[in-house]
Parts: sequence; structure tokens; C-alpha cells
Amino acid sequence: MTPTAGAHRTVAELTACLPHLLAAPHDVGTLDLVVRRPALGAREVLAEGELDAAAGLVGDTWAVRGSKRTPDGRPHPDMQLNVMSARMVGLLASGRDQQALAGDQLYVDLDLSHENLPAGSRLVFGEPERRGPIIEVTEQPHTGCAKFVERFGADAMRFVNGPVGRPLRLRGLNARVVAAGRIRPGDTVTVVRPDGDVPAGS
Repeated sequence: MTPTAGAHRTVAELTACLPHLLAAPHDVGTLDLVVRRPALGAREVLAEGELDAAAGLVGDTWAVRGSKRTPDGRPHPDMQLNVMSARMVGLLASGRDQQALAGDQLYVDLDLSHENLPAGSRLVFGEPERRGPIIEVTEQPHTGCAKFVERFGADAMRFVNGPVGRPLRLRGLNARVVAAGRIRPGDTVTVVRPDGDVPAGS
């Protein structure tokens, strides 16, 4: 269900796609897309990215953007990375270049819901036994901005932040790097939940 370039999906159309969204893997998913933001409004789709505990995604502008959520306006340490559902952005965008405009750095085929990934959950990229890079889901909400509406429409914003979309984190989540390393599209993404918790129904 790829949208036509320039077309925006309606809430009704997106609601009809819920079975597809809800079928995302719970425990082991896949990294679909890595996007770096080298400058305001610029996007680079990467064949390989480097995660760093201090810089987030190396070469991204997170470290110089600042945040309204910190007392001094500095970059928020719990908002280093924006992670979005690859299935959700695939419904909104007509191709890779347009998907990158969502503004997130990592796009994964994985259930990002609050139930499946409570804050403190960790996502391990690559084979866990090889001690690949790890990011941790934080409490900071990720709700989008006016640019998201401009690119994908007001109905898309209403859907991802509505009573269905928000618990599922369809707009995405915030995370921070806890173990550095290189990531590539196609990497497995393994969930490690706080205290070993497993959501009901998994």
C-alpha cells in the first residue's frame, strides 16, 4: 500500500491499515533505514551509521540542535535518537527519500508500543552475542511537529497521536545510545526489557 507521491492518507485509510501495523515483531525486528541529518532540513540515507554515546548518530545535528525540554536549552540526553516504525512511515511516504523526511534517524520493523517497550527497554543491533551497539528507550515523548504535518498531512498527525496511535508510539520514540558501534540496514534488532519483563501475549 504505497501512497501516491504528493498524496496524504486519511485517518480512515490509516485505520484500515492497523492490522498491518499491529503485526510488527515484538521481540526481534529489523533495522530498515538509517538517516543522518547533517544540517537543518538536510537528510542523508546511510548504508552504514555509527552510534556514539556522546554524539548519538555520528554526523547528525542532534548535538547542536538544542532542546526546549532542558533548562539551559542544551541537547536533551534522552532524545539523542528518534526511532520510528518502518511500517508506519512506509504507509505515509512514497519512497525512501520521502521516508527520510519524517525526521527520525532510525526506522525499524518492530512493535514500538509502550506495552512492548517500556522506558528502559534496550534495543541491541546485530547479533546480541557479539555485543553490538545498544540504545535505550527513554521516557521522553516523541509527538512530531509542524514539518510532519506539512510532509504527511494533518490526518497522519491526528492518527499517530490519537487514542490508537499514541499508545502504539506510531510517531515513534526517543532513545539514547548506551553502547557504541556500527549499524546497517538489515541488522536484527533484539529487545531486552527492564528486569526481563515480557509483555502479556508475547
